[in-house]
Order: sequence, then structure tokens, then C-alpha cells
Amino acid sequence: MSTNEEELKALMTAGLDGDAAAYRALLERLSRHLRSYYRGRLTRVGRGSFEAEDLLQEALLAIHTRRHTYDRAELFTPWIHAIARYKLIDYLRRINSSRGDVPIEDVGELTSRADHDEVESSIDLKRLMARLPVKMQWAIQYVKLDGLSVAEAARRSGMTESAVKVSIHRGLKALSAAIRPEQKS
Repeated sequence: MSTNEEELKALMTAGLDGDAAAYRALLERLSRHLRSYYRGRLTRVGRGSFEAEDLLQEALLAIHTRRHTYDRAELFTPWIHAIARYKLIDYLRRINSSRGDVPIEDVGELTSRADHDEVESSIDLKRLMARLPVKMQWAIQYVKLDGLSVAEAARRSGMTESAVKVSIHRGLKALSAAIRPEQKS
């Protein structure tokens, strides 16, 4: 984004605090960026700029209706990029577009790792982990994410080694269930 993270985040937080002028300025800046983003992506798959405007409106509406979900402790631009990307993906699915429609010179961009992916994954994991009881969070964080041994995690959390193992097992099972798509019967 051409506007830096701090400025956008400041506008967003001011908007969340009721500053209508800051919120309007945020949406104007995001509009310019997202319009360019969508035009570039849609041009590559043979779509027009009017479709970029439709996508822009969908993204702005999603940002507006989901603004209460923004966590002020997190970076702002990955949150925006995630919404923009999901709106684009949804749109491409609706029009039955496929990767085969993308010019060969753009294939590297599709397969390269986006700069935001790691931050977005971290945010997603943090939100999923927040659903778990605290002791399960500790056990998974210490052993699976921080790389501590079960014994070290037990000492740090004040739990027994068995409790750490059970918490990890149950916590991972709960996380898996949270991200697994619903099974159709």
C-alpha cells in the first residue's frame, strides 16, 4: 500500500472511536488502493474496469460491516488485504474463472507467497487459539509453537506433564474441528 500502515491504522482507530471525518478519509484512501488492485487483477483475467468498481463496492461494504472485528492490537493492512483478496476470490468463483485464464507471465505471482500470508496466518491462528481454554492455549503455544518439551511446558504452566499432553491433544482436536468445513450428510 502506498499509504503507510501507521496512517491507515490511525484513521481506522479514530473511525472506530467515532471520528466520521477520519473514517471517511480512510475509505477514500482504501478506495484508491483497492480500485487499482482490482483493476490490475481483473485485467489479467480479461475482465473490465466496471467489474473492478463492483468489487470495490463489495469490499468497502465488507470493511464497513465488519469493522467491529478489527483487532486494534494487530496490523491493519493485512486485515484489509485479507478482505480484498477474499472478495476477489469469491468474485472469480462466481464467474467460473480459473487459473487457466491467467496469462502465463502472471503465473509466478499466483504461486509466490504473498507478503501478508504469514501475518494473516498468525492473526487467524491467534483468533482460533482464543477459542480454547487458557491451559490448552498454553500447552499448544509452549510445545507446538515455541518448541518447548512437554516437561518444560509443564513447569512453565504449572500443569502436570500428563495434563499438558491431554491439553495439546484436545486443543488440536478442537482447532481441527473449528477449521474443518462442515460435513454434508
